[in-house]
Amino acid sequence: MGKILVIGAGGVGSVAVHKMAMNADIFNEIHLASRTLPKCEAIALSVKERTGIDVPVYALDADDIAATSALIDQIKPDLVCNLALPYQDLNIMEACLKSGVHYMDTANYEPRDEAKFEYHWQWAYHERFKQAGLTALLGSGFDPGVTSVFASYLKKHYLDRIDTLDILDCNGGDHGQHFATNFNPEINIREVTAPARHWLNGEWIETPALSHKQSFDFEAVGEKNMYLMYHEEIESLKTHIPEIKRIRFWMTFGDAYLTHLEVLQNVGMTRIDPVMYEGREIIPLQFLKAVLPEPASLGETTKGKTNIGDIATGIAKDGSEKTYYINNICDHEAAFAETGNQAVSYTTGVPAMIGAAMILTGKWAGDGVFNMEQFDPDPFMEMLNTHGLPWQVKELDGPLTF
Repeated sequence: MGKILVIGAGGVGSVAVHKMAMNADIFNEIHLASRTLPKCEAIALSVKERTGIDVPVYALDADDIAATSALIDQIKPDLVCNLALPYQDLNIMEACLKSGVHYMDTANYEPRDEAKFEYHWQWAYHERFKQAGLTALLGSGFDPGVTSVFASYLKKHYLDRIDTLDILDCNGGDHGQHFATNFNPEINIREVTAPARHWLNGEWIETPALSHKQSFDFEAVGEKNMYLMYHEEIESLKTHIPEIKRIRFWMTFGDAYLTHLEVLQNVGMTRIDPVMYEGREIIPLQFLKAVLPEPASLGETTKGKTNIGDIATGIAKDGSEKTYYINNICDHEAAFAETGNQAVSYTTGVPAMIGAAMILTGKWAGDGVFNMEQFDPDPFMEMLNTHGLPWQVKELDGPLTF
């Protein structure tokens, strides 16, 4: 049905390409490119062994707009699926505009020299994509992505009005390492150490990173400490579901992770400004990334489950105030058995495949730049159930007490 070019060969790229190959009726040609060709080759070999599908691979510096456009012109895909670093979003969008092809990603743009990720840089491309008759789908991962679709699904089927929305991200997996991140270490640490922000009554409330903690009992995982953070879907959801008075994002962290992170911060290893070392400039956080375990290597040892979802309170279809909890539980070992990757990569890579399928099948269509919650949630939710990320909706006794 469609030809796709995937850019990025990390854990998420691996899951997405495996799942695309498992859906050959939608993805009849899959091409994979990355700066590191051996990573592409390893993914292609695994896909061939598991599915029998051949995936051509290419070396590509996605910072190079001309090179990216040239590769797009060579392959002539219907869609470019950007699973590279968020720093590269704008350059890949430029290449898609230059070559006249649809675009999608899983994480919004952030500049290299500032730990600040917001949608306004990519939303600024709306008119250019609209005039070109092209679709750009932003944030088709889990959070952002599925969590946004969860919100629009609740709004369509359960709540006429959402007043408060809490997004809860729990990774209950244990990889056996003293300190490691479950996705790109540089992006992960920049995200965790940035000031927390949440949306309240029409304005942003900013607090120091990791300064607000709550305990929550997660099904299939147990009671965990979770911390208030900023996450980009807050910006898009408050824009596209504007009646929401409060939106918060929470993520769980273990005590050992936070202790290691505090030490690394205290000694300057999480800095993103350059320092001189042996006569050349280095970025401490990029050096730290080089010595930490590669996230894609953690799948074989990671055990446990993730539990990610939304808790929404508002006015239900019958006019009463109700609270609903919609979530997915994913098993690390099951994810590894299917794709060779742990559940954090799986829960992002599967929605990337589904978002791409929405575009290739025409179930989601439009000219311009769009976030997930702007489209009909039903076909996306149906594919979650049938492709490895089943979800459930429960009515709670009342809203969260914190």
